[in-house]
Formats: sequence, structure tokens, C-alpha cells
Amino acid sequence: MAQVLVVDDSATVRNEVGDFLKKNGLDVVTAVDGRDGLDKLKADARIKLVVSDVNMPNMDGLTMAEKIRGELRNSTVNIIMLTTENTPIMKERGKAAGIKGWIVKPFKGEAVIATFKKLAEG
Repeated sequence: MAQVLVVDDSATVRNEVGDFLKKNGLDVVTAVDGRDGLDKLKADARIKLVVSDVNMPNMDGLTMAEKIRGELRNSTVNIIMLTTENTPIMKERGKAAGIKGWIVKPFKGEAVIATFKKLAEG
């Protein structure tokens, strides 16, 4: 089954996104920040899609994405940012890190579920 990692420091957002994805047939694991997200990704090779916030304590989402591509040498996992950030500089940094998409909160699951399922299948 497809595996999705949802990374957000807000428990409300983690639960909202995770519950929606589970109801739509995806297997979901969550992380509280980028550092936790990296650890979860290292521990589970089934993860095919990371949905992450940008602004988090300990490690932000963009740094996590850069480490996924650099330190972990993982170029196959798909990464989507789900954030309130929408600046061109942030988006350029994300693009350079190989991020597949940038979604501005609030999360509208029905609008993205088909894409998420496709990306989660690898």
C-alpha cells in the first residue's frame, strides 16, 4: 500500500490531513517537525510522498527536503509543501530541492487527492 508522511508542527493540521488521506485509502505516518520527518523517512522505505509544512521548530520543511535529496540521497520520494508561505524566494528554494508542488493552506483535500494518490504510488 502507498505510504504518505505528513510533517507539520500543528497537531490539528497533521490530524486533518492524515485523517483525510487515510479515509481515501492511503497509509499515513506523521512527524512533528523536519528532524522527526527525516527520522521517519529513514525508518520506512515504503514512504513515497512527503507532505510538509515549511515553518516548524527544530528543522523547517525546506531544510528537510534539502536533506532528503542531499544527505539521504533520496531522489525518488515526492515532496509537496503545504504551508502558509507563498513567497517566490521560498518557492525557488523548494524547486531547487526537487519539490513537486506547493499548496497554500488551508488544506483542500478534495482538490488534491487524485494527485496525492498518484504521487504516493511512486
